[in-house]
Amino acid sequence: MADADDVRRLALALPHVVEIDSAGFDFRVADKGFVWSYPERQPGKPRTIRTDIAVLYVGDEAEKQALLLGEPELFFTVPGYDGLPLVMLRLARVDVGRLTELVTDAWRMRAPEPVAAEFDEEAG
Repeated sequence: MADADDVRRLALALPHVVEIDSAGFDFRVADKGFVWSYPERQPGKPRTIRTDIAVLYVGDEAEKQALLLGEPELFFTVPGYDGLPLVMLRLARVDVGRLTELVTDAWRMRAPEPVAAEFDEEAG
């Protein structure tokens, strides 16, 4: 199963990725976030940074719904993310191979087109 160290290793292996200083993890490409720690908010309590849950950029509402409905054991959302192309991923329930795919896809959707194209060319 995966953890925050796996997220960090995978994200930093991608081109032009910057890690933002945070209490958990927060990765960006071209100043656009693609994966970060879940900032859990509960009424009447301070925000808690959850490094066991990753927030992933997924591109659009259709993909978000497909993940939520197709794999509810892995993915969830909260009302604060309604209408946003983001899902939360339970890291302890995903294997590193699938995490690699998810982080890379999130990066690809946020990276500038030439950077993503060059990455895809090099990957074959």
